Amino acid sequence: MKWILTTALILISTTQYPAQATDQTKQPVTNKQPAQPVKTPASPQQPTSGPVFILPKVPARLSPVSGRRAGMGSRDSCSAVGTPLTALVPFQESQKVAGQTNKSIIGIVEGLTTSERPTFWFYIPYTKDLSNSSAEFSLQDSAENDIYRSAIALPSEPSVIGISLPSTAASLKVDQTYRWYLKVHCNQESASIPVYVEGDIKRINLDSRVMQQLEAATNPRQKIRIYAEKGIWFDALNMLAQIRISHSNDASVQEDWQSLLHSINLDNLAKVPIVNLPNRQ
Repeated sequence: MKWILTTALILISTTQYPAQATDQTKQPVTNKQPAQPVKTPASPQQPTSGPVFILPKVPARLSPVSGRRAGMGSRDSCSAVGTPLTALVPFQESQKVAGQTNKSIIGIVEGLTTSERPTFWFYIPYTKDLSNSSAEFSLQDSAENDIYRSAIALPSEPSVIGISLPSTAASLKVDQTYRWYLKVHCNQESASIPVYVEGDIKRINLDSRVMQQLEAATNPRQKIRIYAEKGIWFDALNMLAQIRISHSNDASVQEDWQSLLHSINLDNLAKVPIVNLPNRQ
C-alpha cells in the first residue's frame, strides 16, 4: 500500500512540472529598450555675424609710434563733450594721458589701404554753428612734406564724416607710410592748442590669394568682410560707410556697421549719423 502511494505522488509531480515550466517560458524575454523619441538634428544656422577687423601681422617696431585716436574732451575754447573728437581707425593702447578720464589715449593708431586716394572717417562732436570755428585735415609723407592740406566744414550736428583725397592730391605710393592729422579750433582767434587726432596710413598691394577671394565675392558685403579679415582697415570701412549712406534704412547694413566698429572698440559711435561732406576749399 505504501508503495502504491509513493508511486502515485511521483507521477503527479512529473506531470505538473512541465506545465509550470511551459508557463514560465511563455513570458517574453527581450533586451529591446523602450522606444526613444527621435530628435531631429538642428539645421545649421546661417551666418549672421558682420565683418570683424583682424589686426594684421606687422614687423616688430624699433620704437612705439605715437598717435591719438581720441582728442581731448575740452581744450582751446571748445566746450566739454560727451564723446570726444575720434578717428575711426584701429588702436593699440600704449600710454594713458595723465588725469584723463575720457579715454584720450596715446598709442599706435594706424591702418592699411590699397587705394591711391583713400577716404578718412572721423566723428566730430563740434558743429558749424560755433562762431569763429575751423577745422583742418592734412596728410604728410615720412619727411613731413604736405601731400594734402584742406579746411574742413564742420557738420550741422555731431556726426561721422568722411574726408576723401581729391584727384588733385598726389596718389599714395605703395609701401609708404603717411601721417594724417585732423585739428579743430573752436575759436580761430585763440592761440591755444586745438583739439586734434593723428595717426598713420600705409598703402599696400594685395597678394594673389586675396585678389582671388575678392574676385569670387558675389556682393560688396562679402568684399567688406574679406578686407576686414585681412586687416585692410580703410578699404573695409570706406566701402561699408558708402553703403550705409546709400542704404540708411537697411537693418543688415546697420548690423554690419556695428560689427565692424565693435571689432575696434568704437561701439559708442555705431549709431551716430554719417555724412560724406565736401571739403571746404
